[in-house]
This record gives sequence, structure tokens and C-alpha cells, in this order.
Amino acid sequence: MVHRMILNQTAYFGRGAVASVPDEMRAKGYRKALVVTDAVLRGNGVADRVTSTLDAAGLAYEVFDQVMPNPTIEAVQAGVKAFEAAQADCLVAIGGGSPQDTCKAVGIIVANPEFADVRSLEGVAPTTRPSVPIIAVPTTAGTAAEVTINYVITDVENRRKFVCVDPHDIPLVAVVDPDLMDGMPRSLQVATGMDALTHAIEGYTTLAAWSLTDALHLTAIEMIARSLPAAARGEADGVEGMAVGQYVAGMGFSNVGLGLVHAMAHPLGAFYDTPHGIANGVLLPGVMAFNADHTGEKLRAVARAMGVDGVEGLNLAEARKAAVDAVATLARSLDVPERLRDLRVREEDLPALAEAAHADVCAGGNPRPASQEEILALYRQMF
Repeated sequence: MVHRMILNQTAYFGRGAVASVPDEMRAKGYRKALVVTDAVLRGNGVADRVTSTLDAAGLAYEVFDQVMPNPTIEAVQAGVKAFEAAQADCLVAIGGGSPQDTCKAVGIIVANPEFADVRSLEGVAPTTRPSVPIIAVPTTAGTAAEVTINYVITDVENRRKFVCVDPHDIPLVAVVDPDLMDGMPRSLQVATGMDALTHAIEGYTTLAAWSLTDALHLTAIEMIARSLPAAARGEADGVEGMAVGQYVAGMGFSNVGLGLVHAMAHPLGAFYDTPHGIANGVLLPGVMAFNADHTGEKLRAVARAMGVDGVEGLNLAEARKAAVDAVATLARSLDVPERLRDLRVREEDLPALAEAAHADVCAGGNPRPASQEEILALYRQMF
């Protein structure tokens, strides 16, 4: 079987890495950037820590900061107009998953204007030209959008999120600088960290997983399990571990896909604007248990990577349960809600949520096939 791996052309890691942004622009001959970010990051000075390096280098840029959480079709279309008005030749994405995803969609549509409606990019996008060059600078440790070929857009009119998968959208350069992540509030550290853990576990157990991605995902699970509690406490070493761990998870899952946790989390974001990582954290233990009999020995390895002692002496059923319990225990220690009702999910919406989850592109990678009725039962179990 042939396996494909798509990664950034170049990536920088470590404190102070933002200094590489103007270096990369100059080395590649870019004249002017459109900086894609959100108003919060612009207002609190985080975005300025990147744009100040462009100022110091005498490089031109304009800022588009109309990105909101769970980015919408309308935000993408506004970003395309801003790019064209700026007469820019590259993009710099500053932020978490929402600015990164918005930036990817903007870059793809500028290069492939026939997809200006945005909705036609859903699924495996049939674009023919690479995105406008993107330099991705994440400010959260979780989404790994800076190294993936995926992005998620919200269709407000139809109350749904849709996933776009496109090798043409991967950022040319990733700059992962923990200095930009230190100031995240605890709630955001937890939400993005649970997203990263879900990426690693779902990527490890998805149908398309193979030896290289298995190695990446197991390393990511171990790094995240060790680093996330410290990052949530604001400790510098924990933030640095999460910055790398979430990127390693992204290297893997971007190339093999995810599963039912993400398929079920996406509708929660579309219906209720639920933070994506928190939705994942609530759903992950239950979906792991649902999938357990279809994962072979993999949940034993997950338990080991999560730091469970004596896992080799457990029978397979016990080892699988230990992995589920370890994830649930970590989530509880970080104050992640345990039930969907705690996320303001309405019981009467569960059938519509199940329909949307069943249609989500991520569902196809789940190790255990799930009917719409089984997904509805899972939502009810976790309600």
C-alpha cells in the first residue's frame, strides 16, 4: 500500500522563532502580506509581536482582523476582498484554529476563484492551484492548523460546519513560538490541549493509520499527557511541550484523518458555538469506549503513553478500559465538563446533531462504522 505524507516546506520551533517571519518573506521575495488574525489578538498585543518584526524589517503588510471563533463563510469572503484590496502576494496567519482556517480558505479562493462560494470546497476539495503562500504563526497549542491540509468553516445559514481537505492549502512555513502561547488563559490552554489529545488518539486509531503516523501519534499522546496539566498551570515548560506535541499530532492526523469524536463535535460548534476542544474533551472517552473492540492492542499503547502503570499485566479489556479512564481522569482534572447538557446542548436537538455527525467527513475514518442511530445513541448516552 502507498502512503502519502504532506508537511510544511519549512517549520521553526522555539522561543523567539517569530523573528523568522520577515526572514522567510525576504528570502522568498514576497513584497506585501495580508495578516489574518482576530480583534482579540490584535487588541491584546499578541499580533503586534509578529507584525513588529515586519515593521523592523521594513516589510509592507495590511491587517484583516474580522475573524471570529468558528469562522464563517462570510468572514472568508471578506478576507478574500481584503487580500485583493491590499494587493498582497502572501498571507501571514496569526492565531489559533479560527484565523488559521480562515487564512487557508482565503488563500485557496484567491488562487482558485471558481470556489468563491466557499461551500463548494467541502470534503476533498477539487482545487487545481496551490494556495497563496501562507506563513502560519499559531498562538494556541492545539489545533495544529499550521501543519495540516484541513480547515473547518461554519455555514451559519444552514447551522452546520463543514470540513475541507486540500493538499493545496498547507502553509508553506510554520512558525511555532511558545512565547506567543504563554499568555493563553487556562480555559484556552485546556480547550486547545484537549483538541490536540483528541487529534493524537483519533489519528492513532483511525482506519488509515500506518506505522509512521502511529509513531507520531504515540509520541504526541505522551507529550500532551505530560505537558497539558503543566501548561494549564501556566508553567513555561508545559507550554513548550504542548507547542511541539500538538504539532507532532498534526503531522500525523493531517495525513490519515480523524474519527467520530470530531464528527460529533463539529455540529456542537455549529449549533451552539461550543469551543471545539471542549466538545472533543466531553466526547472523547465515550467514543473511545464505543470503538474499543475495533482497535486491537492500540488502546493498551494509549494507556501506556498516558502514563498508566502496569498496563502490560492487564488483559485486553482491562487495558482498553484503562486508556478510557486515563483520558476521562485527565479531562476531569482540567475541569472539562462530563456531560453534553453542561455545554447547553438541548435534548430535542440530538437527532439533528446525529444527522450532521453521520454526514461529517471525519466519520468515515472511525475504526468502528457507526450508523446515524448509533451516533444518536452515543449523544444520548453522553447527554
